[in-house]
Amino acid sequence: MATHSSILLHLFFFLLLILLISLPMFQARTLPSDIEALKAFKSSVIPSSIPPSSCLASWNFAVDPCSLPRRTSFVCGVACSPDSTRVTQITLDPAGYSGSLTPAISQLTQLTNLDLSDNSFSGQIPPSFSSLTNLQSLTLRSNSFSGSIPSSIINLRSLESLDLSHNSLSGSLPSSMASLAGLKRIDLSFNKLTGPLPKLLPANLIELAMKGNSLSGSLNKFTFEKLNQLEVVELSENALAGKIEAWFFQLPSLQQVDLANNSFTSVEISRPVGGNSNLVAVNLGFNKIQGYAPANFGAYPVMSFLSLRYNLLRGRIPLEYTQSKSMSRLFLDGNFLIGKPPAGFFSGNGGASISGSLGDNCLQSCPASSQLCTPAQKPSSVCKKVYRGRP
Repeated sequence: MATHSSILLHLFFFLLLILLISLPMFQARTLPSDIEALKAFKSSVIPSSIPPSSCLASWNFAVDPCSLPRRTSFVCGVACSPDSTRVTQITLDPAGYSGSLTPAISQLTQLTNLDLSDNSFSGQIPPSFSSLTNLQSLTLRSNSFSGSIPSSIINLRSLESLDLSHNSLSGSLPSSMASLAGLKRIDLSFNKLTGPLPKLLPANLIELAMKGNSLSGSLNKFTFEKLNQLEVVELSENALAGKIEAWFFQLPSLQQVDLANNSFTSVEISRPVGGNSNLVAVNLGFNKIQGYAPANFGAYPVMSFLSLRYNLLRGRIPLEYTQSKSMSRLFLDGNFLIGKPPAGFFSGNGGASISGSLGDNCLQSCPASSQLCTPAQKPSSVCKKVYRGRP
């Protein structure tokens, strides 16, 4: 029979063995270079811009960043790989952080998601970002980043979503964006970007948003070549010009188009191929489009919103617009349209069967009681001058 002391001795060695086995759980597991990158990241943020209750305030490097559970340190802002050795995500809260984005972040080579949106970071986007080859989502929206978009961004071959909107980025767009083969969403809206659209865009692109810049040139077919999955195009508030050709509206997956507030002078649109199209909404308002209102918009089977407001359109409102079974919002105001508005636009007592505006044209007998006919039509003197004494 074992003595009492031998039992205690065996118990001691058993507990010691358990402690030795579990010891790595309490030691630092995160790769040292990842820890150094996180330290450099926090150091580049102005301390006075870090609120006490924010994610960055909880980054206490006396504790391993990837250790679990996170009760008081690194409680948010960082995510790690399943084996707790690599940092895979930095997603900051919108706490008003200010400072720059350190190039040392390129050491986080397993990073898949970087989101610093809705803060006050400034300075340039580091070219060393090209090392983040596993990055799938880059979101720097609503900060104060300036300078050009680094050309090295085209090396982010795993990138699926790029959102740099609402900053102060300038210069032209990288010319080889097509090399970002996995990119599905681009939002560069509300910056100071100039020059034309890139020659080619990524083939898997679903959403293209670059509104509120100073982009120039025309819509060229080679720019949109092979974009068979493209659903949304938002290029309003730029300096794009020329003709919008029929091929553009025939992109097979296109649903929403916003080209308002540019300098386009004409638009060509064919009837949908086979009578099928996903096109739901088109905004071409506030351009310089001349000629007749394009009748074929009325042939698109699910078109519900069309704006051609404040252009230079003449002639009568196409009857095809009233024959559309899906059109519910139509804005033709601010042109030089003539004749009587189609009766199909109005239900009983002058009420409109669709919403929108036919105002500020040269129409006759547009019911003043109808909201659709506001604002008032142009003075007859203006209309006669445009039509050289007619109508």
